Amino acid sequence: MKIKKYLFEHRFSLSFLFLFFSFSLFLMLFLRVDIDYYWHFKAGEYMVEHSTILTKDIFSWSLYHYRWISHEWLFEVILYALNLIFGKFHLIVYVFSITFSLLFFFFVIQKKEYLKNIPFSLLWISFFSLIFTGLSGRPQLLSFLLLAISTWLIFYFFYHPESKRIYFLPFISILWANVHGGSSNLVYLLCFLAVFCGLFHFSLFKMEASRLTKKQIFTYLLVAFLCIFGITLNPHGIVMLIYPYQNMTNHLMISTISEWQPSNLNVLSHYIYYFFSLFVLFVFIFSKKKIRFLDFAFYLFFLYLGLKSIRFWFFSYIIFSLFVFYYIPKRKIDSYTCTLICIFSILLLLIFSRGFSYSKVLSTKTLSNQAISVLKEGKPERLFNYYDYGAYLIYKDIPVFIDGRADLYSAYLYEDYQDISRLNYQFPKLISKYQFDYFIVPKKSGIASYLNNSSKYQLLYKDKTCVIFKTK
Repeated sequence: MKIKKYLFEHRFSLSFLFLFFSFSLFLMLFLRVDIDYYWHFKAGEYMVEHSTILTKDIFSWSLYHYRWISHEWLFEVILYALNLIFGKFHLIVYVFSITFSLLFFFFVIQKKEYLKNIPFSLLWISFFSLIFTGLSGRPQLLSFLLLAISTWLIFYFFYHPESKRIYFLPFISILWANVHGGSSNLVYLLCFLAVFCGLFHFSLFKMEASRLTKKQIFTYLLVAFLCIFGITLNPHGIVMLIYPYQNMTNHLMISTISEWQPSNLNVLSHYIYYFFSLFVLFVFIFSKKKIRFLDFAFYLFFLYLGLKSIRFWFFSYIIFSLFVFYYIPKRKIDSYTCTLICIFSILLLLIFSRGFSYSKVLSTKTLSNQAISVLKEGKPERLFNYYDYGAYLIYKDIPVFIDGRADLYSAYLYEDYQDISRLNYQFPKLISKYQFDYFIVPKKSGIASYLNNSSKYQLLYKDKTCVIFKTK
């Protein structure tokens, strides 16, 4: 009987791994180069070639050598190292590896939960693509994986107080603070949240809470403070502890950067997150099992983050993945289920093989070679550039006025950039203030119309995307 059960689980485990592999490749059809990728790549290139860690800006003329909190420096080094190994396919290798690792990790830590109700498991895997609003070569992917591992360790210790695995968290915090310091504070915040949940013991309607032992509370707090110390072990030291909170309270960045926008009922695409969150809530409500207070508290915390900013949507998916299967009833498995999973996996592979093109991966908001040539020939010293063009200009070794590192510019000139690009009050004075000698802006923009109608500027180049002006 045990042998039969082992063979059953082994067969389905292999079919799920095949599905994860196929599904991860299928998602590569939607992979695109994010505009920030370019400055990440150049930062990694510089650090590898000069054997140093960047702590000052070297890419702009406007804030050259100003202090820069390069909280993603290790990711940038990894990205460039992958380029040295895999060439132009480094981006695919990076995104595919993290995607597959996430799916594989969720399955390994709760294999029995996946197998007890396969239709629900397949439905949940499909949510992966719906909530994953953008596959791109960014450090957030590493944060996703580190968040999944960290939260699992926190949950595991809650129900297995004898476990020593929780002591891996400080080491994770060190790694997290260097690959993507902007979200590394979550590792100790979640420890505190677990302690809060463990202070209660009750059973009320469908909700139940289990009180932690004093030893568990002490261990959680000790690990949390070790994680806080671990976060300071980065090139910027203790600054990394307050850096994420500074960004989250920067109203200018929040109001102007798309990924920081709150979930909005007026935006049709945002209904995906509302549907997903309500789906999990219905699982709670209609499950025959009581709702564990720990699960519900984590649900509310990440629901709040997801509503506050769309960049936290996938964080929610990760957290919900660690407890939602617990509430799903067991379902009898049909004899042909394994075959259907394999057939579906093969279908995904066929779609990928027919639809994948590396040139599509590279299609993003970049500038034409002709536009770059015009700028390089002109050698601008004080270029005004559109925000989304900044990263690609850096990639082409052209000093910029501004780029995707809004956290660097926000205290100095980000508001001025917004006023100029939107033609807000006194924008001509701001143009005079910075003494721009060249401008590269979108063809269909207010600033382009202003420059075109002014006798002070000469049109040098235009295409379907951008225009370039020179100050006379």
